[in-house]
Amino acid sequence: MTPGQKTAADEKLKNEFNRWANEGRGEEMESHHIPITEPVLAMMNLQAGDRVLDLGCGAGWATRLLAAKVPRGEVIGIDISDEMVRRAEQASKQFSNASYRVGSAQKIPSEDNVFTKVLSVESFYYYADQGRALDELFRVMAPGGRFFILINLYADNPLSLRWVESLQVPVHALSKKEYIELISWHGFYSVEARQIPDNSPTPDQYSGKWFKNAAELREFKRIGALLLMANKPE
Repeated sequence: MTPGQKTAADEKLKNEFNRWANEGRGEEMESHHIPITEPVLAMMNLQAGDRVLDLGCGAGWATRLLAAKVPRGEVIGIDISDEMVRRAEQASKQFSNASYRVGSAQKIPSEDNVFTKVLSVESFYYYADQGRALDELFRVMAPGGRFFILINLYADNPLSLRWVESLQVPVHALSKKEYIELISWHGFYSVEARQIPDNSPTPDQYSGKWFKNAAELREFKRIGALLLMANKPE
């Protein structure tokens, strides 16, 4: 993919997620994703002085959760949508250790070797060049740092694949095996992938548009999100 294509892909993402921000969907993400994110926060073994990147931070809900857990550290949220970042800044004024930047995952606005931990919730499949995004993570992570990428859209959860045609931007839908191979190819080690079920209550009657009935929703939640983890070498 050429730089021009990357710019066009990022511009399309920015426009779409600015639209989402204006519809209030950035703030909605917390209630949608907190059941699968909380177990990941526990696995991150966050230390008070960690420097953490929230990649694809949206309206900043996860950034604020991270900031509360690293009181002597720093959390930087990065998103392609300037409107999402504006809303995140407005909602995060009480956190002196949280800040936000507009930027692409394929050109992360950061110096090298900075972040001891990285969290990315429900954004990695949108990145046009996932290999380039992994190279950028490798660059900005501190030696020995570990990333935690959480995604609901992936090949091993077939109920998630019906979203692909409905989304207004292209997405990737790789399998767990393909992601492990991709991450390993880009220089990371201790690569792991596990599924994180959504244990939140499911109503007896489902009235949304993504599933036929409550039984399908329960099955989607049982299969769970895919959590990808890996370390940068020391």
